[in-house]
Amino acid sequence: MIDKQVRTVAEAIIDIFDGATVMIGGFGEAGSPTELIHALIDQGTKNLTVINNNTGNGEVGLAALIGNDQVNKMICSYPRSSHSKVFPELYRDGRIELEIVPQGTLAERIRAGGAGIPAFYTATTVDTPLAEGKEVRNIDGRDYVLEFGLKADFALIKSQQADCLGNLTYNKTARNFNPIMCTAAKTTIVQTRKLVAIGDIDPEQVITPNVFVDCVVEVTNPVVESDLIAAGVKYP
Repeated sequence: MIDKQVRTVAEAIIDIFDGATVMIGGFGEAGSPTELIHALIDQGTKNLTVINNNTGNGEVGLAALIGNDQVNKMICSYPRSSHSKVFPELYRDGRIELEIVPQGTLAERIRAGGAGIPAFYTATTVDTPLAEGKEVRNIDGRDYVLEFGLKADFALIKSQQADCLGNLTYNKTARNFNPIMCTAAKTTIVQTRKLVAIGDIDPEQVITPNVFVDCVVEVTNPVVESDLIAAGVKYP
């Protein structure tokens, strides 16, 4: 048995290198591994490509990572949301790249990457700007656009419970993109609210099995992004 627990978030993300592609779980703040993101800011890793549902809010978490000029490109569905302020300004200034992917297509591209499926066809973006330059194929009288699976060097994930082997559970909708990102990354790094003993998680309740997890760190009282934003907090 491999004990995958590390003591600090800094130790957890230490191997993330300049130029890496990083998937970051979460739907807005739900399931977002804010402490891991802040550790990555502290480490100063640059030239990242980040895959996430959005581009962060306020000036904490993912938005702070972008605002610290550590991200070269975002692949996401919602580049602007209710409290977006960092990414829109950088994008208008031409300081960051953007690839917009419809949310369902984004989820399927990540799932496909994790399942070893190199590409698939979808009708979602037919006859839209998002289909420009992509292969279109007519199947049974309907056009479909070719989309490629997404993989990453690292995934930063938040779970509700984990054991030291890396078996994970999630808190309701905070599950969102986290499980499929675990499968699509070469190295999966997890912050968990509660680290439990081996056997304490019913095998029937395990959402992400340990084979997809490389590193676990316990963060017992994770910050609440919306509280930080309301308080005007800026990280670092």
